Amino acid sequence: MAYYGAFYQSALHPLLLRINAYLMRWIRKKYRRLRTFKKAKACWQRVTRQYPRLFAHWAWTPAFW
Repeated sequence: MAYYGAFYQSALHPLLLRINAYLMRWIRKKYRRLRTFKKAKACWQRVTRQYPRLFAHWAWTPAFW
């Protein structure tokens, strides 16, 4: 991530957003109470606020959803 982030940030950004989308899909499938997008979004925002460095790529991407 350091190399592409330094030289190809425009190419790296869509990939990192896709990783976030996969994480969101995993959360929605794993936890029945988070099946609705609204509840999953609230959970996502809470987790990203409480643990901003939980995943390494979160340092590179702005919070979305």
